[in-house]
Amino acid sequence: MEFSLIAKHFTRATPGAVLGVGDDCALLAPTPGMQLAVSSDMLLEGRHFSPQDSPAGIGHKSLAVNLSDLAAMGATPRWAILAIALPEENDAWLTAFARGFFRLADLHGIELVGGDTTRGTLTLSITVMGEVPPGQALRRDGAQAGDDIWVSGMLGSAALALAYRQGRLFMEQVDAARVLPALYLPTPRVALGIALRGLANSAIDISDGLLADLGHILERSGVGARLEFSALPMLPVVQSYLHEAVARDCVLAGGDDYELCFTAPTSQRDAIHAAAARAEVAVTRIGQITVEAGLSVTGADGQPLLYDRTGYDHFAA
Repeated sequence: MEFSLIAKHFTRATPGAVLGVGDDCALLAPTPGMQLAVSSDMLLEGRHFSPQDSPAGIGHKSLAVNLSDLAAMGATPRWAILAIALPEENDAWLTAFARGFFRLADLHGIELVGGDTTRGTLTLSITVMGEVPPGQALRRDGAQAGDDIWVSGMLGSAALALAYRQGRLFMEQVDAARVLPALYLPTPRVALGIALRGLANSAIDISDGLLADLGHILERSGVGARLEFSALPMLPVVQSYLHEAVARDCVLAGGDDYELCFTAPTSQRDAIHAAAARAEVAVTRIGQITVEAGLSVTGADGQPLLYDRTGYDHFAA
């Protein structure tokens, strides 16, 4: 059954690989002179997605969160490996999952070249590989005092949608409809990451929350940061719920944005706007890197904004 399942749902032509699905290993030939960027993510039913979620949406998101890691490094996607545990064979579910997975894969030119299947609690583990020119990868350890802090897209929508779905925040259905796509169908900013090569000093994707992920840059770079809450980009519907503490938490620490947070010298502002225009994504300056350690957020009144947490804890109950 395992081999027929793989053959039916996950075997496709892989012209970018020497040998793809069907053998003990894939055979890959990276472009001469390029460095490989490799990342893995795991998604578990009940923690990262619900049994009621669309399998096509799960297929999309499982690959999107990995592509977001490549985007954060400025890497061009090349290959992916998928390991999947299934409680039972479900042809309709797998057909829809594969449709969502390959639709996004085709958009970014990434090929599925191998993986594994077994019986168990529904679990998805994906490894992606991309390429980046030597010395041009975007890293977490390059932020410098005086750098602008930027983010792509909008913040808080996915976390607000999750809070609504979990019953932690009441939303009108018309409002929920505006934020739910951010949770189910995130957009990895691959083109932007590539365009930021040579412009950004550091970068990370926002998966666990803005404060937590920016904090990783600060720790690795040995610097601090000041943010302006009023500068954070968010949809009008998200702004309309900011009177709720849970909504403010969603923007600052909610996670699941899969936007890029990056830093760059002030001299690169025009170049960054041009790069973002080529990538067809909005970018916003939200603060500045400081010599002093620590991360502060200033409210609209100019006073420090207090927050209870910085991001998602993978080992919390």
